[in-house]
Amino acid sequence: MPQSGFGRVEFFNDFGGPEIPVANAVAYGTTAGGCNYYLGDFKITGDLAETDTGVVSVSKANGVVRLSGNDENGKGVAIGTEVIFSPTLNGVLVAECRLERAAVTAGVVFFGFCDVNADDVAEPLTSTGTTLTLTASDLCGFVLDSQLTASTEWHMPYNGGTTTGATDSTDVVSDVTAVAAQMDILRIEIARNGTAFWYINGVQKQSVTNAVSTSVLQACYVGCWGTTSTAASVDVDYLYAAGNRDWTV
Repeated sequence: MPQSGFGRVEFFNDFGGPEIPVANAVAYGTTAGGCNYYLGDFKITGDLAETDTGVVSVSKANGVVRLSGNDENGKGVAIGTEVIFSPTLNGVLVAECRLERAAVTAGVVFFGFCDVNADDVAEPLTSTGTTLTLTASDLCGFVLDSQLTASTEWHMPYNGGTTTGATDSTDVVSDVTAVAAQMDILRIEIARNGTAFWYINGVQKQSVTNAVSTSVLQACYVGCWGTTSTAASVDVDYLYAAGNRDWTV
């Protein structure tokens, strides 16, 4: 196939202005007066019809948006791409995000790749104590979950490759504690052979051979979901996702 100088598929937003108002949105993809919501390169998915769920600009240096999750277990919102990235066709895949929580309390935050990004996007995995339930058949990223025993530490789950996804959270816990109102830089790289690498604040924290399927398409997103009667939120400074263009299609 002919090629050009545009050999990368890249998405980026510094979140300097656009927002999806909380309590003023209709669920993504609905026909009852709703519309498809986007922030620059990224689409917004989740329980947007709820009065406490949305994506709003925050007055902070650099430009920041706040993802406000619902005050119900498993309800929330995400910013990300469509399901378009193939490790074997587009690798090396790269995703990076800078984010913080105002308070590291009740709630779930996930950032990374997943094979599903539905209109009512759900958590790709759930947690209880030291047990991870890998709901999505293919995922690779970071999770911060108040329901985990190590509830304030970043975990690095994966699923879908020939290496069985870890279900014991102690096998994928990092040594980095999320601190309230302090930004962390999270980065994922997935090679064409499905090997994945996790970085936190520029330091590699994990690598897993055959962590994900090499052929299953995946989306990249950052999301926040509630766990209790208290709404959860996460502030995102920027989001980046990229891969090499597949010139054979």
